[in-house]
Amino acid sequence: MSFGIYVHVPFCLRRCGYCAFVTSAPGDDRVPWEDRHRTWARSVVHEIGTAAALLGDHRPPVDTVYLGGGTPTVVDPDLVVAVLDATRRDLDVADDLEVTIECNPDGLRPGQLGRLVDGGVTRVSIGMQSADPAVLRTLDRSHPWELAVVAVDDARSAGAAHVGLDLILGTPGETDESWCRTLDVALACDVDHLSAYALAVEPGTKLAARVRGGSLPAPDPDVAARRYELLDDACSAAGLQWYELSNWAADDGARCRHNLGTWRDHDWWGVGPGAHSHVGSQRWWNHAAEREWATAVGEGRIPAAGHEVLDRAARRCERIMLGIRLREGLAVDEELDPGAVDALVADGLVDRRDGSTPGTRTGPGADRIVLTRRGRLLADAVVRRLV
Repeated sequence: MSFGIYVHVPFCLRRCGYCAFVTSAPGDDRVPWEDRHRTWARSVVHEIGTAAALLGDHRPPVDTVYLGGGTPTVVDPDLVVAVLDATRRDLDVADDLEVTIECNPDGLRPGQLGRLVDGGVTRVSIGMQSADPAVLRTLDRSHPWELAVVAVDDARSAGAAHVGLDLILGTPGETDESWCRTLDVALACDVDHLSAYALAVEPGTKLAARVRGGSLPAPDPDVAARRYELLDDACSAAGLQWYELSNWAADDGARCRHNLGTWRDHDWWGVGPGAHSHVGSQRWWNHAAEREWATAVGEGRIPAAGHEVLDRAARRCERIMLGIRLREGLAVDEELDPGAVDALVADGLVDRRDGSTPGTRTGPGADRIVLTRRGRLLADAVVRRLV
């Protein structure tokens, strides 16, 4: 079973209107920007040490590290590499350690990605979102789409083993034509991974205020479904196959192993402000405020703002919600209602398959159910029927 480390980097040059993650921009705090970065890096290193001590001598080897945000590449690469060095020093890591870093196309400095790759980064995930300038303005993105193409070339030149693009579909004002243009641009790049998520209106965001005030229409789920089908067709034609509802990869090696571990209900430890952790039946989430988080970490405590213990029913629900998203499917066992499974098969929402996939918690020979494409469009309804 895999064990991952998630590192949250709570900094962005500019906050996008749709974003509800824990992040801030220059000027949001009286402390100088670079000082906050150094405090963050120092505290992350301390938190990794705390994790190592609490996991103990029998801790599992770490096989994935994921640097997300926020925008991790706004931080000096030497600080990021120091975090990776601390992970390798304090924790047992696998020989084939996967290290993913998210970045935005703008703000990358010459040589930055090369320093990160030299320091251990193996995957670069670039937030392109769209090739339609009007859509980028609606999303409050600060970069022209052309910079995403440049960033892909820079990541490849730096020696990154895997490079992917992140897209958002269904933004108000987007058309089928502009979405297809985005797909053409993205798939013409030298990428082996593509992620695409339908725009969601999160409470408390600028986007939510615009929709509530009537200046922007709410995203249309039927439009999003049509765009998803266009996306899936384009990826298949380009040789990228879906392995999770919103992710496509050129081959098994290009898949994000860190995220696969999450979807397979494996364990991870989250460090940084607002990061979530999942170890066994324990779930906790860190303080979102940088100072409160850093103070707790400096005192050698888990900087948890909340904690819960998942009972069997909650674990079952999560296993279904996460596992059904995967192309490898969900094991049919005693926890699944046979009648519900049969009804979903009859309705064309899932297929039943023999065998199992290495890396799952089910042994060889188990039957599995896998979403059809229609089922992928109605995944939430499939989950409700299964649970």
